[in-house]
Parts: sequence; C-alpha cells; structure tokens
Amino acid sequence: MFSTDGYEALGHGVALVSRTDRGVLRLSGADRVSWLQGLVTNDVLSLRPGHRLYSAWLTPQGRMITDLWVTAAPEALLLDVPAPLAPDLVARLDRLVFAEDVRIDDVSVELAGTLVLGAGAPGAGGPVAGAGVLVPDDTYGRPGLVAYGNLDILLDAHGLATLASAPRVDLDTFDVVRIEAGIPRFLADMTDDTIPLEAGIEDRAISFTKGCYVGQEIIVRVTTRGGGRVARRLVGVTLDGPDRSNSGHDGASFPVAGAALNIGARAVGRLTSVAWSPRLSRVIALGYVHRDFVDPGTRLEVRHGEQSLSAVVTALPFIAPVRAAS
Repeated sequence: MFSTDGYEALGHGVALVSRTDRGVLRLSGADRVSWLQGLVTNDVLSLRPGHRLYSAWLTPQGRMITDLWVTAAPEALLLDVPAPLAPDLVARLDRLVFAEDVRIDDVSVELAGTLVLGAGAPGAGGPVAGAGVLVPDDTYGRPGLVAYGNLDILLDAHGLATLASAPRVDLDTFDVVRIEAGIPRFLADMTDDTIPLEAGIEDRAISFTKGCYVGQEIIVRVTTRGGGRVARRLVGVTLDGPDRSNSGHDGASFPVAGAALNIGARAVGRLTSVAWSPRLSRVIALGYVHRDFVDPGTRLEVRHGEQSLSAVVTALPFIAPVRAAS
C-alpha cells in the first residue's frame, strides 16, 4: 500500500526497499565470466569487482527471456532476476552448460536484495567476507546501494550502520518512484515478446562493441540496417487530471495497465504501468505506442472503461534525477 512518508523518504532522505520481487542466482566456477559473456547483451568482461551492470538474455529471435543485473562478487557472479522466473532460469541456464566449469545456484533466500535508496544514500560499496556484497546503484534517478546478503553487517562494515534504521518502504510505494524515473519492469513493461530496443533499454543493457551473444544478429540488423526503427516504443504518458481530490492512491479512478491508447478511432498502443505521482500531482504511466506517435507532446486518448481520458506523450524520466548531497 502506498505510503506518503515512505515516498518522501525516498525523495528527500533515505529508505530501504526489500526487493522481494527479485531473485538472486549465483554463478560459480572458473569459466563463469566467459560463459555468461556469450549469452547476455552487455559486456560482462568489463565488469569491475564490487560493481554491477544491467543486461538482458535474449532468444535467437532477439526477444527477451529476462532482464538481469550482473554483480561481480568474490569468486562468483550474482544474477539479479525477476523472482517468479528464478527457478526456471536456473534450469534453463543449467542446460546451456556443457564442458564449461560453471555452476548455477538459486541463492534468493541467503542473498536476498535490499535497495538503499534516496537523496541521502552514499555511493560506496564492496564485498564483505561471509556477509555478501554492497554495490552502488543510481538506476532510479537518485543515489542508491543494493545489498545482497546481510544488510546490517554490510552497512556496518562500510561505516553506514545508521542507515539500517532508515524507514522501510513497500514495493507499491517504490513502484511510483520507478515509474517517475521511467524505468521499465520485466513482467510488467517488458515480456518475452519484447525486443530490448522497443523498451528503450539499449543504452543501459546492450554493448554494441562486445563479441557475439544470443540474439545479437537481430539487434544489429535493426540498429544498423533499420536505423533503430521498431514497430512500437515504450514512452511516458501523462494524463490530463484528475486531481488528487477525486483520485486516490488505490487507483480506483485510474486507468489500469492494459488500457488502450487511441488517436481518434485508431488504436495506437496500450499502458503497461500506471501510478499517481505526488510530485507532479498527475496520473503518469508507461506504455507502448506505434513508432509514428512517440514524439513528446503527441496527444492521446486513454480508454478507461466507458471513459475516454485525454493524455500526452511525455519525455522520460518524468522527474529529473536527484543528485547526491555534497
């Protein structure tokens, strides 16, 4: 349930988010880096110890199997993946290990992720023997850290013990910040039918200079021969009203994910994530529209039940990034 206090902590202070929506897989073995390098879209070979990078695993047709964060931990790589997919991903990855020295384990319980997020969050991190690893992360438009493992020990080891008492924020509240930052979520804004270029994650998730990976041919074909043109793209959508006096955080009067986006009688897309933004005093959303209608300022109609609500394509992120306090 949305928390105003938690939202304010994420914006102006610091708060903790238990990432129960994400699972953690551990890759061990001498060949783990080179093996993963041939599978995912980003350059794992460039990853520094104690840091992480965003990537995707694709089918040969260039569609997403999952997104993932890859963290370089001592003697292992940690793969941060959507929690509902974790068991199946272990099995699918394991089937791709042949003669390589690679082992895949689901460590979602012992290395559960916690996000330390907010303008007051520091940008330090690193591994701690027996406790896990703390890695910097600024994905959501403000400073942050992700702790994989024992949060108290990790924070204490880095001189950040006071952060352990920061307020805890639920995923509903965090999701508003995510949408404000324009960050798509797999299983909501991206599915196994999504090409990364459609979701606009190529700048974060794809290396165009690394060697081969599964699905690379499709990505290269679209970007080089097709000029990056895909049939649809993820955009921001801002609705004209309603104001807070007649719209609550329960979303009762909001359009919902899946609501159609029209221009006149023509269906041009659909919404995928919707939230009320207290900062903007507006309903905002992420959604896909036909490539001819992605320019900011394009007027749309959102079909919500029997209603037709006016909306406009909006540049992402909705809210400018918050810089760390000096």
